[in-house]
Amino acid sequence: MPCYECENGKWRFGETGNCQYDSKSECETANKDYYAEETYNDYPQAATNNAKRAIKYKEENGSDCGTRVGWTRARQLANRESLTRDTIARMASFKRHQQHKDVPYDEGCGGIMWDAWGGDAGVNWAIKKLDKIDSENSIKEDFESFFEEIINKINSEK
Repeated sequence: MPCYECENGKWRFGETGNCQYDSKSECETANKDYYAEETYNDYPQAATNNAKRAIKYKEENGSDCGTRVGWTRARQLANRESLTRDTIARMASFKRHQQHKDVPYDEGCGGIMWDAWGGDAGVNWAIKKLDKIDSENSIKEDFESFFEEIINKINSEK
């Protein structure tokens, strides 16, 4: 979620942030934790295509469907932006809406919002990616804990 320039010349963090920073640098510095967090953009092209299709339909036909967060996600996917673990977890949790995915765009919100969140390709990728990230983090924590035990043992034997 990078910093974006507002119409008034100020800068905001993310699509939905307040236009409160005087420069892009100030925005990035104020949100440095985001930039320090590992991000991922290896989601399938089909997820990008699904998001683009939903955005195009909304632009051409109008739609009251979804939330600002949902449309922000669609723009992130359409632009192939890198996503944080937290964002990937939100995508994975969107699986709960899968039962509405086949609703035609012109008959309700289920299909268009499913596609906005990447459709089957995006949601399934997010579920697998989240498992992988969490598994790798668990291994890393175990490894760090193991080394800490060895160092403590060495230090106690001195």
